[in-house]
Amino acid sequence: MNTHIHALGPLVDIRDLTVRFGQAKPVLHGVSLRIERGECLAIVGESGSGKSVTARTLAGLTGPGAQIEAAKLAFQGIDLRRLDERAWRRLRGASVGFVMQDALGALDPLRRVGAEIEEPLQVHTALDARARRSRVLELLRAVGVPEPELRASQYPWQLSGGLRQRALIASAIACNPQLIIADEPTTALDATVQAQVIALLESLRGEDNALLMVSHDLSVVARLADRVAVMHHGVVVEQGTTEQILHDPQHAYTQSLLLAARAVHFQPQPQRQPLALVAAQAPATTEVLLEARLLSKSFVGPDGHRRTVLKAASLQLRRGETLGVVGESGSGKTTLTRLILGLESPDSGEVWIAGRPWSQLDRAQKRQARRAVQVVFQDPLSSFDPRYSVQRVLFEALAVADVPRKAWRARAQQLLALVRLDAAVLVRRPSELSGGQRQRIAIARALASEPQILICDEPVSALDVSVQAQILALLDDLKQRLGLACLFISHDLGVINHVSERVLVMKDGQVVETGSVRAVLDRPQHPYTRTLIAAIPNLDSRHPATRRRPDPRPATGFYLQIAI
Repeated sequence: MNTHIHALGPLVDIRDLTVRFGQAKPVLHGVSLRIERGECLAIVGESGSGKSVTARTLAGLTGPGAQIEAAKLAFQGIDLRRLDERAWRRLRGASVGFVMQDALGALDPLRRVGAEIEEPLQVHTALDARARRSRVLELLRAVGVPEPELRASQYPWQLSGGLRQRALIASAIACNPQLIIADEPTTALDATVQAQVIALLESLRGEDNALLMVSHDLSVVARLADRVAVMHHGVVVEQGTTEQILHDPQHAYTQSLLLAARAVHFQPQPQRQPLALVAAQAPATTEVLLEARLLSKSFVGPDGHRRTVLKAASLQLRRGETLGVVGESGSGKTTLTRLILGLESPDSGEVWIAGRPWSQLDRAQKRQARRAVQVVFQDPLSSFDPRYSVQRVLFEALAVADVPRKAWRARAQQLLALVRLDAAVLVRRPSELSGGQRQRIAIARALASEPQILICDEPVSALDVSVQAQILALLDDLKQRLGLACLFISHDLGVINHVSERVLVMKDGQVVETGSVRAVLDRPQHPYTRTLIAAIPNLDSRHPATRRRPDPRPATGFYLQIAI
């Protein structure tokens, strides 16, 4: 059968799909969805709702232990229930492209980025090596990767999260598949790159292909989707046009998702009132806990050229305040953080902790200073040892903080209470917890040494909107109760607006604008800041009823016909 031959009916037709693993209750129950050619269907819902399992089922990636039952499960008229693994391999990449959320886990850490993107071209096309290389660079440029020749020669672990995500998208669209499945494709991306990727995904939709998008970001859904399916506990509770779902939701669960999304979504407006969920914030003291003075740093790339990634960057963080740091991937945010933590040494400039320069501290003093500065990472699961229980994770942090062993259990329970978790989670492994619970454990671990400064590196970007609101409210509460100062790094201006008193904007390794969050976000002075704000998708924008569908075929002129 030739997958390029049009079959009657929709591109994707799912009827009464049920998926279970082992003897457990089904994770999907009676799911029915249709995707027409030329449209985008978005699936939204919280973690555990079944949206990613639905997407993986359509790509044959549910795993060998999955039990799949359906009245119909078809793609381009092909009965997917009858495909063996060999047929799936011929379909994936050529006709079905899959963009996973975890780019670092999806990309081979031992393989250069260019080779990763080139693989589907080797498998599914007759292009020679030179044409494949040209296509790889073309794809990297299309998804907004700067210096594509350099990035193609690097390994995934050498790239920022945003660059890895763009490389993964480039790999998925390399062969112009008829169905692109994008599982949280813009989660790790800043506003301007997010806008580029949204425009790219939209441009790939032609009359003969379609996009299935899984996302917790309803503003992205508003921009891209023609129709929306809302999932909860493995069931589709509501579906309809984007206009209907986002502006006249009927189901109580959909209404709760929209309420949470509006709580953290940023929409610039002059002299805006504070967001309802933001607690009244006492003014920060004048005591400076952390100061970066004219920090500069350069690195030698794989091509042998030295590049300056941070240029005379300065900041001050006072007791009790939150300073938000925003900027694109590659703007220098990560390097700035590593210098502040003492994980890298600056080429020039100095970091001061509690009024003392970092470089002048001896080993014991540096260890004490590190206890005062703790980090909450974007992906807590990858920062935990998968063999450890929650109890062992916290006990290890308490040991490093020199807490007496006999006090560990009581102190661990106190830390859990601080982040509003029950002591029953102590016996569980992080992999057995939800994303929001894992992030609370990561915060509890960071608080074990009673720090004065908390560095939050994209702590909510991978979480559902309702969980985002909970974690942001928790961080605000902890800051008020414990007197913490927070350096909050995020690509999401809605989140920055929600938590910060001041904001610092970075571009190309330089601080281009800084000031109060109200002044910078409402009255931006630098052109780049204005560009960032203009790129934010609008949750309240009305979705166009019709679109002009561009031709999805690539500039290189090849279009695939795959027989399976």
